[in-house]
Amino acid sequence: MNYQEAVEYLYTQTPLFQNVGQEAYKEGLYNTVTIDRHLGCPHKLYKTIHVAGTNGKGSVSHTLAAILQASGLKTGLYTSPHLTDFRERIRVNGKPISPDYVVRFIQDNKDFLEPLHPSFFEVTTAMAFSWFADQEVDVAVIETGLGGRLDCTNIIKPVLSIITNIGFDHVKFLGSSLQQIAFEKAGIIKKNVPVVIGEHTDQTRNVFERKAEEVSTRLVFAQDNCKIISHKYVNPSKVVYETAALPALESGLAGMCQEKNANTILTAVDELKRRKFSIPESAIRKGFKDVCRMTGLRGRWQLVSKKPDIICDTGHNSHGLKYIAQHLEELSAKPGFGQLRIVMGMVNDKDISDVLAIMPRNARYYFTQASVKRALDASSLRDLARQAGLTGRVYRTVAQAVTTAQREASPNDLIFVGGSTFVVADLLTMPEFFIHG
Repeated sequence: MNYQEAVEYLYTQTPLFQNVGQEAYKEGLYNTVTIDRHLGCPHKLYKTIHVAGTNGKGSVSHTLAAILQASGLKTGLYTSPHLTDFRERIRVNGKPISPDYVVRFIQDNKDFLEPLHPSFFEVTTAMAFSWFADQEVDVAVIETGLGGRLDCTNIIKPVLSIITNIGFDHVKFLGSSLQQIAFEKAGIIKKNVPVVIGEHTDQTRNVFERKAEEVSTRLVFAQDNCKIISHKYVNPSKVVYETAALPALESGLAGMCQEKNANTILTAVDELKRRKFSIPESAIRKGFKDVCRMTGLRGRWQLVSKKPDIICDTGHNSHGLKYIAQHLEELSAKPGFGQLRIVMGMVNDKDISDVLAIMPRNARYYFTQASVKRALDASSLRDLARQAGLTGRVYRTVAQAVTTAQREASPNDLIFVGGSTFVVADLLTMPEFFIHG
């Protein structure tokens, strides 16, 4: 078995939510606990930080990992989904998991795993925990896959838990109200483990406070004490924050939503210092500035080409896309701006009508579909978009949509590519935009 065969085995023998959606979802922790015991409970061999939330998990997880790495700690990072290579999910000090280890893990454990019929995420989580132990990391930043309470990452006992925010996503699994979704995310809150809440509403705050009281732990609401005084965009991929403690803090993540993520990260860093982590100012600055280079993070307001600028973002629900839509409208209102062009595709289990209602009306749309089973048919998306007052043409692949937008654009235009993580993934696999993670 080689690496490609091992990954194909994971994709075909274990149901992958990334590709097929609901039928891949397995509720409960039985398989996870069983596999973990079989492997000798590797997650107990290092410290962990647990990150949940509707949006911002990836940005917060990657930036924290970069800061910890810059502080001299050997740092594991487990996130999902991947964009172009399975190994993006599992990194140590920014370096993806070894292909040989992926092969060896499957070969050594498939006879044990197959009778359990585990999900892709259950196997991948076990692989990540084992790789981090094998690499003798000091700390690992662990991002939940879906929800929190029943997510298979929830067997860890972290030194800090973080819940970025609560919005409507995966309502089939997590509930149809913000309180229900908050309850599921709050499932990562554990006894004597402090929790940072990035954003909250009155309804979700009550859910978090009840859970914290139930397990006797301390909550820190980052929103109550905002550390960001102001911000200034230097270019499409760089923003500078002003804070009392860190003036002129440069960040390589420049989307509008990142201000709230930055506040969550800075609050989490303060909590880690309280937990005896040595994190110098230089490490915070380096982690913010160089997060993409240090961790391989891609697809967050990423500038992939110039003249015309092509920006992609993995925001994929109304909670996340409202920031993107606002940012696009502000950019398109600037003097000298040409035409806003949006290459857009979505998956069939998202809040499509809510998303379309907030997208810019002054854009030309190129409706498309990603190369996954869950992708919404591009013609269906166009028809729904028409009802929302958006107009554009249909393209059967992301590559066709992007190349057409490029051909039609002038140097002062902006092409935005998004609506789905998988649309961005297809963009980044095009030869002219591909950079290995």
